[in-house]
Order: sequence, then C-alpha cells, then structure tokens
Amino acid sequence: MSPASSPARASPAAPGETIVVGLSGGVDSAVAALLLREQGFDVQGLFMKNWEEDDTAGYCAAAADLADAHAVAEHLGIALHTVNFATEYWDRVFAQFLAEYRAGRTPNPDVLCNREIKFQAFLDHALRLGAAGIATGHYARLTQDADGARLRLCADPDKDQTYFLHLLNQDQLRHSRFPLADLTKAEVRRIARRAGLANAAKKDSTGICFIGERRFRDFLARYLPPTPGPIETPDGRVVGEHQGIAYYTIGQRQGLGIGGLAGGGEAPWFVAGKDLARNALIVVQGGDHPLLMSREVAGSQLHWIAGHPPGPPPYRCRARLRHRQPLQDCLLLSYDDSACRVTFDRPQRAVTPGQAIVLYRHDECLGGAVIAQAS
Repeated sequence: MSPASSPARASPAAPGETIVVGLSGGVDSAVAALLLREQGFDVQGLFMKNWEEDDTAGYCAAAADLADAHAVAEHLGIALHTVNFATEYWDRVFAQFLAEYRAGRTPNPDVLCNREIKFQAFLDHALRLGAAGIATGHYARLTQDADGARLRLCADPDKDQTYFLHLLNQDQLRHSRFPLADLTKAEVRRIARRAGLANAAKKDSTGICFIGERRFRDFLARYLPPTPGPIETPDGRVVGEHQGIAYYTIGQRQGLGIGGLAGGGEAPWFVAGKDLARNALIVVQGGDHPLLMSREVAGSQLHWIAGHPPGPPPYRCRARLRHRQPLQDCLLLSYDDSACRVTFDRPQRAVTPGQAIVLYRHDECLGGAVIAQAS
C-alpha cells in the first residue's frame, strides 16, 4: 500500500505501549532500542532482509548483521522478529533505481528506501504485530504541534539524516520515533559501551541501502551492461572512452582514465554533463569550471512533509543538494503540485539530476524534490 493510500492511524505511542525498533545489527539501532526500553516502552526488535540477489557472492552482510541483531535483542531481553521485504524492495525501490540510471540520472535509493520500506512496509508490518509505532536509529528529530508532525535537524550536524527522510508523510512520522535526536555519534557509542553492547565499536555501514558495500560499477554492470562511448570536451574534442554513461555522475573525478593529453595541462578532469542522444560523456578541467556551477535548480516530484507548501512563492528558505552539505541560502521561486524552481544565493557545484534538493526553514525539514535540471 502506498503512503498516499494508507489508512489513518492512531496517535503516537506512549510509555507502556509497544514500539518495534528496526534492528539492523548496528550500534545506532541498538542504542535506540535501549533508550526506549529505559523510557518504559514495551520494545520489540525487527530485522529486515531486503536483498537476496547475491547472498553467496561475498558482498551481502545480512547473515552477520542478523547475528548482531540477535545478540543485541538477547542482551536487552527483547523479542526479535525477522521479515523479508526483498520483493517489496525490488518492486518499489530497485526497479526505479535502475530506470533512473538508464535515463542517465543518478538516483538516491536511500531516500526511496526510507519512504517505501523502512517507514512503510516496516510500519505496516509492525502495526500488524500489534505495535503502536516504530523507531529507528536515524539521526533526526521529531516534534508535534497543532499543525502535525515536524521533521527537524538533530543534535549532531555530521550525522543528520533529514536529507534521506524528506519524503516521509504525516502518517509515517506520527508513528515513528528517533531516539537518537539529541545525541552525537560519540555519545551513542559511549552509551553502547556502558551498556555492554557487543556492537558498540561496529563500523558504520555505507553503500546502497540494504545492498551494502561493493564495487559499485561492477555491481551496476550486472543490471546495466556496458555501452562504451566517447569522452569529450565541451568543444567536441574526444579525450577518452567511457564504459557507459550510467556508470558516471556529475562532478566525478576518479575513474575517467584521462591523462597525458598533449596541450591538456595538469588540471584534473571532471564529469560536467551527459549527452544521451550521442552516448557521450562531457568532461572539463578544474573543479571550479563554470560548467560545474549552477545557481538555479528545477525539481520534479515535489513533496511537502506537512502536506502543503510553507507559504506562497517567492519563499526564502535554505536547501541542501547532498547529504552533509551545509544548508545553502536560496529562494523558492515557484512551485505547483509536482514541480518547483529554486535559485541559490551562491553558485552550487556539481548539481546532479536524479539526486534530491531538500528544503529547510530554520531547523525544520520542509520536504523536497528530485533534481530535474540545473543551470
């Protein structure tokens, strides 16, 4: 069931009621469960397995993560449920992920994964188990007022994950808790050590949501075969050959295989554009080349967390174009039901179609859109 069609649900859980925590095997979700238990909730854990394509290939750490989740649940004295959402993940997230790459864009699967799996399939499953709500180890803050749930920046600016959560809606947020909102990562690890959690020093996971760490180009090539073509300068000079436009992203420096060109100078090369019609990758020299800089961004698939825009355009706010980017001053020039146009006070580097532009008012995450075009 999509978020838009989900039935209305009850108010947020209170101490004594059941909260199901998404236990990933990592320290963040473990401490989230610990804190909720200390606050008096009836805490249960749930481990989600969402990827089965290559469990024997040495990439997938699901078995090790499940073992860690079991160890946490046993240590805390809570029940642990397991569920397989591999079909939902493929249909709702990965299929779109591949479609975006085929179209020459660079999608952010974590954003869609949160909306469709962690805060939809998981939430629905937890409610079927009789829970009043769910919790995760995300670094974000939630507040409630007469206008509904508000998603806000957390205490640790280096870990804030509101960028990845901007597609959530009121129903999803009303039934979610983020126990780590007021903690830094260092504090989370200290709490885990004091509590004797075995995963207190476990390395943070990186890579694609639920798929994990791997050589990305090799992984993508299993689904999108190589389609070699020319690497060109903006004036059409061929300087190399790419292996497939899908394997590259705007602003990329590594892996281009360009060097030693007569008259080319020593400045590094960066991907500045893609010409899908000719299967050509456009590159420039220098990280501050004008073709890498943009002031205006057009967005599609616009989403407001509150269910409506914050005010009429032009609307002064801030935005980020990637996770951990400092918030940038901007002006929301226009919007309709599905699209928006934003202009930044300062030029932005390597704005990438397919990624998200996420909008903020003070510390509140308002929502965002998919970057369609930059100029």
